[in-house]
This record gives sequence, structure tokens and C-alpha cells, in this order.
Amino acid sequence: MLTHRLRWLLIFLLTASAHAQRLSALAPVPDWGELERFQETITHDEFVHLLGEIYAPHDAARGLIEIADDAATIRKTLEPVATWTLHFAKAHATGKPAPHEWRAISKLPPGGENTPLAGSKIALDPGHLGGEWAHMEERWYKIGESLPVTEGDMTLLVAKLLAPRLRALGAEVVLVRDAAGPTSSSRPDDFREAARAQLALRGVEAPRENYSGDDDPKRGDTIQFESEILFYRTHEIRHRAELVNRELKPDLTVCLHFNAEAWGDPNHPGFVPRNHLHTIVNGCYSAEELGNDDVRFDMLVKLLSRTFSEELPASESVAKALAKATGLPPYVYPRDNAIRVGASTYVWARNLLANRLYRTPVIFLEPYVMNSQEVWERVQAGDYDGEKIVTGAMRKSIYREYADAVAAGLAEYARAAR
Repeated sequence: MLTHRLRWLLIFLLTASAHAQRLSALAPVPDWGELERFQETITHDEFVHLLGEIYAPHDAARGLIEIADDAATIRKTLEPVATWTLHFAKAHATGKPAPHEWRAISKLPPGGENTPLAGSKIALDPGHLGGEWAHMEERWYKIGESLPVTEGDMTLLVAKLLAPRLRALGAEVVLVRDAAGPTSSSRPDDFREAARAQLALRGVEAPRENYSGDDDPKRGDTIQFESEILFYRTHEIRHRAELVNRELKPDLTVCLHFNAEAWGDPNHPGFVPRNHLHTIVNGCYSAEELGNDDVRFDMLVKLLSRTFSEELPASESVAKALAKATGLPPYVYPRDNAIRVGASTYVWARNLLANRLYRTPVIFLEPYVMNSQEVWERVQAGDYDGEKIVTGAMRKSIYREYADAVAAGLAEYARAAR
């Protein structure tokens, strides 16, 4: 068995050669042989639709995927060029089913009216780390002597409230994270050599080892900062993907988050006047992202296993329930890194590390703006039973409102699908 240090030395060497192999940070070299199981499981027309309309809009796959009548030729590597060929099914009736370990809720036997999720397995992934890590991961702010607003702790509380609600609806529920902090035993210092390699790829020569504080203007060019980013933003999510894909193996993964907008000086944060919500399904890869060999591979796994057919209706149902419960308007992306999909104005397709690597359908939730004054006041009110006056109206606790809405949305989706 590899020692801890040897394991991360291998990751460092992989990261150091990522530029030549065109791999994203800490990504393993793809095993394209895994895709052979998808041969003749998708028709030409369905592949063209999913690729062009959902996963690689704006012609993002040009030069990387060439489509003929009976097959698609995909570049495995760019330097040197190597390809893999996907053969299409001749028709839906003759095509083999798309292989995947998760079970579509619509394919399960009918559940009862009160247990519409019976037979399903749902993983809850409380976003971020919280606790002592919240300041490092920059999902934390504090106004004066008030309670801090800490996303990782807030999402964990929502998960712990949501789990029994889903179990009451018949689901088997597992938590990807059940305590504050990372799910892996790795720590930022394990990534210092990998950080050095990443900075070199960005052209940062002779970087400083450590930064002097949050207000250090060159903090982003230090080994310390880059190693922290690799730890909590990249490795932690990759480790959670290992848990989801290899151990938990759910039928659906719900990623719980709270949204936020820039709050300025972290020592003197300010409120924003906006509060909104949206949900995300996997898609809308950019040409730059698809230039990485591992990202092309991961996209094809999502496309060919047809997670979108489950993600979209489930996300629409949960978005509808959240909108009804919160009264919040939909968020609108100002750039083309996301596209609206489906009939709901609340549902967007976007390529995120979690919803790309988790090999199940993923509902990625971003309700509320943490640094709006309304949400801040609701966080100050804490969690409580029933309703009380907060921000001038009778309200549930923000955590129970969130959990109740997600449970209602999933229940309604299951009833309709089954």
C-alpha cells in the first residue's frame, strides 16, 4: 500500500505533467476503455441533441468531437493526437440501454402516496466544510458581534433536517458529510508541491511560501494560498466523488448550498440588496474546459449515462417547491458559463466539479443570498420549531424552510415520475 507521502508525491508528478497531458488540477489520467460499455447505447440524433443543446453549446466541442452518421470520433489527447470512436445505435428500438449503477426513480415500482420515494437511495452533500475551515474557504462573514454566517455549517444543518423528512417519504438517505470539516484525511500542506506546479503553469516564478494575511495583495501567488485552494476546492470534492461513486452509490445526489455575492472587505463586509435562488444541472461546458482531456472524458460519462433525463425534471420540481416556499426570484447568470434548460426559469446547466464527477444524477441547489440583510437576519434568528416574526413576517427558520421545500419537491417529482 502506498504511504500517505508517496501517494501525494504521485499526485504532484501528475499535476506537474498536467500541461502536456492537458489535465485539470489533481485529475487522474482518464481510462477511455471505461467508455466501451456505452457502444451502441445512443442514437446519432440523441447524441447530437445532448452535446449541442446541453453539454457543449456554443459549438464548444468543435475540433474535439467529430460526428458522422454512424459514429463520433472523440479526441482522447491533443498532443499527440489520439482518438476514441463511439458507435451509435441504429434506432432507439435496437439500441442497448445506457449502463449506469443508479436507478431512475421513474423506473422503480410505484411507491405509496405517503412514501413516494420508497426504494430510492438519496445522498445529501452539504456543501463546503464549515467549522474551523470556514474562514480559509471564504464561505464565512461576520457583522459586528453578531453570529457568523458560515455556509458549511448551514448546509450541514439543512442536511440533518432534510434526512429524516426524506426517510419518512420512504427513501434510504446517506450523508456525504455528517460533521464540520473535510471528508478526507488530507490537509493543505499535503498539496504544497502540487501548488508549486500549478503556479508554475500560470507563469508565477519563485513564489513566496506563505502570505502575510487576508489583505496581502499578492496572497494568490503564494504556495500557501494555492495549496489551500487545491485542498478545499479541488481535492475535497474529488474525495467526495470517490465516496459517492464507490461507496455510497446513490440513485440521486442533492448538493446543498447557499448562494452569496461579493461582500467586499472581509474585515468589513457589506450587504447586497439582492436575494434569489436557482438550481443547477450538469452541462454548458466551455471550449476551454473541454480542452482538458479529463473534462472531455467526464462530460462523456455524464452524457452517455443519461443523467440529464433525471436531473432536469427532479431539479424543476425542487426549484418549484423552493420558489413557492421562499418567494424568491430566479437568479440570472450574467455570462455564458451557464444556460437555461427546460421549462423553469430557475434551472440552469453549468459545469461544476461536483456535478461533473458524481456519477449519479445531481441536483445542485443555490437558494438564498447569504450576504443579503434578509438572510443575515434569518441566520441570527437561528433554527426553531414553528414560525415566528423575522424580517417583519411570520416565517419558519430558514433551515427548515429549505429542508421542507426540498423534501416536498422530491416527493412531488417521485409521484409524477412513478
